[in-house]
Amino acid sequence: MPRVYVSSVINAPAAEVWARVRDFNALPRWHPRIRESRIEDGLPSDKIGCVRAFRLQNGDALREKLLGLSDYDMFVTYAILESPMPLTDYVATLRITPVTDGDRTFAEWSADFECAEADADDLVAGIGTNVFQGGFDALKRHFTR
Repeated sequence: MPRVYVSSVINAPAAEVWARVRDFNALPRWHPRIRESRIEDGLPSDKIGCVRAFRLQNGDALREKLLGLSDYDMFVTYAILESPMPLTDYVATLRITPVTDGDRTFAEWSADFECAEADADDLVAGIGTNVFQGGFDALKRHFTR
């Protein structure tokens, strides 16, 4: 089972970073690769089980289901339901942790999934670089204003 793991330090308090990423429907507001997003069936974006349907800047469509969200532990866990990527059983967690030295944030994003062995390296690299690190880089830019 391939695994992607990316971590970063963001120069902002964890509560501020969490406020930016917490909303399961807010990807277009902070991730540069996401064009639009909506929560299906009019459910609240923090209701466990809600599904977000979104489009990437290139037009690709994905659907993801919210599996877990904790304001206390500052994490969100979700599964991909539909994606153009050749993978299955994708479950990811984005976690925010306070760094008390300098009031910064340790952010980590990980995912496990199944795929054909021939696709594994490209998927791990693409998700790690384009999705996870791309999101962290955008957060860093936002909080250096």
